[in-house]
Amino acid sequence: MDRAIGRFYLKTTMNAESMPNPAPEIVYFDAELRPHRSLGPTGFAIVMLSASILGFAIGISFMVAGAWPVFGFCGLELILLYAAFRLNYRSGRSYEHIRLTDSGLRIRRYGPKGETGRDDIEPSWLRVAVSGSAPDKGQLVLSSHGQSVTVGGFLPPAERLEIAAALRAAIERYRAPS
Repeated sequence: MDRAIGRFYLKTTMNAESMPNPAPEIVYFDAELRPHRSLGPTGFAIVMLSASILGFAIGISFMVAGAWPVFGFCGLELILLYAAFRLNYRSGRSYEHIRLTDSGLRIRRYGPKGETGRDDIEPSWLRVAVSGSAPDKGQLVLSSHGQSVTVGGFLPPAERLEIAAALRAAIERYRAPS
């Protein structure tokens, strides 16, 4: 009994045996789109080590010649190179998750700090298009009922076309009578 209000509360628990068995959801398409990063951690270490050795050698040679401020600028250059790589790797942690099931098309966007956006689209009238005149500038656009969503902006053109073809095939399976 809650003494402040004077009401009784019934506490119930549901276990796996008392819950109804929902029908399994059919997944027609499930893809996680991630940007490609060609330089791994070992390659990054090699590049930074090479740049550091070269920058140190250039800085020392200028310092011996009497132009000592160049040594500081070589160090600054290395710091900026490191910061540029770190920002690039940070943006590489962003990705998109596209899932087409019986309940609809769900698009989730994730940034380096977690989920940044979500779109739920009714797939019955979904149109998949790769817009743009040149293959380099084409965008993968999903539109339905006046709502348009651009996905895979970080993908190369060939992968965008591949994802579009796979998604079109999944939509055809979704629309086909069971």
